[in-house]
Amino acid sequence: MPASLLNVLIYAGIVLFALVVIGIILTRLYRRATKDVALIRTGFGGEKVVLNGGIMVIPVLHELMQVRLTTVKLEVSRLNKDALITLDKLRVDVVGLFHIKVKPDAESIAAAAQTLGDSVNSPDAVKSLLDGKLVSALRSVAATMTMEHLHANRADFIQKVQEALMTDLDMNGFQLESVSITHFDQTAFEHFNENNAFDAEGLTVLTRTIEERKKIRNDIVATNRVEIEQRNLAANNQSLEIAQAAEQAR
Repeated sequence: MPASLLNVLIYAGIVLFALVVIGIILTRLYRRATKDVALIRTGFGGEKVVLNGGIMVIPVLHELMQVRLTTVKLEVSRLNKDALITLDKLRVDVVGLFHIKVKPDAESIAAAAQTLGDSVNSPDAVKSLLDGKLVSALRSVAATMTMEHLHANRADFIQKVQEALMTDLDMNGFQLESVSITHFDQTAFEHFNENNAFDAEGLTVLTRTIEERKKIRNDIVATNRVEIEQRNLAANNQSLEIAQAAEQAR
């Protein structure tokens, strides 16, 4: 084999080997986003958010963060002394279930990552960040509705809570998918504080309502008892008249 041809084959082999090595390195450095996970690369070249496709991540020069785009369920309970206060100063026990996730756009993903850092994928960290906002929305909306209206119009209550949360969640890069009320009931009497102006007014309303309902119920019971006694008396009189008529007919 001529020396020139041998040299060409050697050089070709070296180039091919180099290409294979480079390909392996590039493959190991290339990170791809998925439908449920976005990528944020920081460092050399600035911040870059990847929703679809992939990106090269070079150690030392870059740092990579994954942000999950799946839904997180957050439960908020306002019970007993922490119950919500309605427009008519009554207390209601409410348990709400919020379905929240990072909004799937570059700006929102970056905002969520900046707010929570490496904890952005932790449900506990998300709850810690958003719990105050969720409670505030429940309180503010409950204060605009009477207990009876709230109970009869839960869909309206939920819609107003969603509207109240929209801006605050958006600032942190999150979006609200849905809200559901899994528990709703009047707070027990023992959890009202008589020395609190709101609770004192609420207790007055409750006591008046309960006493009025008792009176109505007692009136109904008494009326029914009188009607029954009157019917029994009429039946007895009719039986007596029939018996007397039969006796006279003999």
